[in-house]
Amino acid sequence: MDEALLRSLTPSVLTVLVRRGADFAAAEDAVQDALIEALRVWPADPPRDAKGWLVTVAWRKFLDATRADAARRRREDRSEEEPQPGPAPEMDDTLQLYFLCAHPSLTPASAVALTLRAVGGLTTRQIAEAYLVPEATMAQRISRAKRTVSGVRFDRPGDVATVLRVLYLVFNEGYSGDVDLAAEAIRLTRQLAARIDHPEVSGLLALMLLHHARRAARTAPDGSLVPLAEQDRGRWDTALIAEGIGILQAALARDRLGEFQAQAAIAALHADAPTAEETDWVQIVEWYDELAGLTDSPIVRLNRAVAVGEADGPRAGLAALAALDTSLPRHAAVAAYLHERDGDLATAARLYAEAAHKAPNLAERNHLTRQAARLNARRPH
Repeated sequence: MDEALLRSLTPSVLTVLVRRGADFAAAEDAVQDALIEALRVWPADPPRDAKGWLVTVAWRKFLDATRADAARRRREDRSEEEPQPGPAPEMDDTLQLYFLCAHPSLTPASAVALTLRAVGGLTTRQIAEAYLVPEATMAQRISRAKRTVSGVRFDRPGDVATVLRVLYLVFNEGYSGDVDLAAEAIRLTRQLAARIDHPEVSGLLALMLLHHARRAARTAPDGSLVPLAEQDRGRWDTALIAEGIGILQAALARDRLGEFQAQAAIAALHADAPTAEETDWVQIVEWYDELAGLTDSPIVRLNRAVAVGEADGPRAGLAALAALDTSLPRHAAVAAYLHERDGDLATAARLYAEAAHKAPNLAERNHLTRQAARLNARRPH
């Protein structure tokens, strides 16, 4: 099998499919499937015309996928027309489905996509829009995830840690997206906490409650984002904050610290501050140090740089930021904020504009664009 030949033929086969009318993402998937088929068939039966064989098989794969996609859309349309089900029992089977969808054999991205489709009830189009990918690409991703777990028995599901991560990702999708899944994620995490006595389950529930408590203040009436420091704390849900802090304190008392408990502790310090100026940034940095030790996550270290900038000044924050990869999501936004606090408005404005270009959603892009415009207006001409 000449794999170099396959690699050399891939661009031209892809071009043929696109010229025949296939969109690029679907054509790419079809060509990949054809290459897999070639690796299986060619050693025993090599074709006389390698490129012609690949074009024929890839086009067939594309047509099969297109027909399957059309059938899926028809099923989803029929499903949306069905009457809503009656009240569900308090302890339903949804969590069991989460355990299946969160199977360790899936990547986190595939697990979330499958959960949103199979359990959350979102259409493939809605999920694709949330992830900023073509609908056909997301359909392929979900189909592959379904095939992966098709042989998994319900008595051999994913572990608790995987379910917690998927629940948190689903919560974040509801917290920041157009489709509200946050309340459902909280409901399921409450159920999980009632069934499983584990401090990290409690930590996740506390974290969700503390974030959800601030939701009403996160956006202005026109839909624009309101940064944490500028939020009207009178709009925060004090009952949810009290509940979250109580759950967190009970979990921390068990002395089995995990990443969700550490994240919840940071959220609790923000929620407990009467004003932004009274935030205990020194203690927040200490919790970020704990969290970085638990996860070794570059995103955690990025957020830590912001906290260091608040606790020890913007120069210290920029020094912490200098050790991180500039390609990290929101790196430019953090750098812009710290440079603004340090008085370098020209650099901050440039970085805000750069961050806006990379923003993952429209609300964040608009917010960062306004920040750049605000600083440019303040600079002398």
